[in-house]
Amino acid sequence: MKTIKVSEATNIQLDWLVWVCAGGAAAYPKTASGKAFSKLWHGNSATYVHPTTDWAHGGPIIEREKINLEWWHMPKEWHAETNEALRYDDKGEFVDGSNFPQHGPTLLIAAARCYVASKMGEEVEVPEELA
Repeated sequence: MKTIKVSEATNIQLDWLVWVCAGGAAAYPKTASGKAFSKLWHGNSATYVHPTTDWAHGGPIIEREKINLEWWHMPKEWHAETNEALRYDDKGEFVDGSNFPQHGPTLLIAAARCYVASKMGEEVEVPEELA
């Protein structure tokens, strides 16, 4: 395994990380390895996993996780963050938590980075084959 920053993760790394966060690797343990996931990702299977490029895969995550997205003119990239900072505790008091801000060249990449950071943190481990 290799440690990387979520903010620098490539498409295949992000897709694998989203797959892990969403429980896909637990449900289909053979896909947890870099080699098996790479084969799946490149289309050598009836199932594809592309939440960073396919709205049918990434869109439901954005909606379910309530990820906010907006275009930033400087530095000309998409900004994504969760609603985690906008919540109330059990006593009904506002809690100022982290909203896991992330950026990317596309909406789906920014959203995937935000989703992964909210579940796994700013630095993550990916299989060597995906690095």
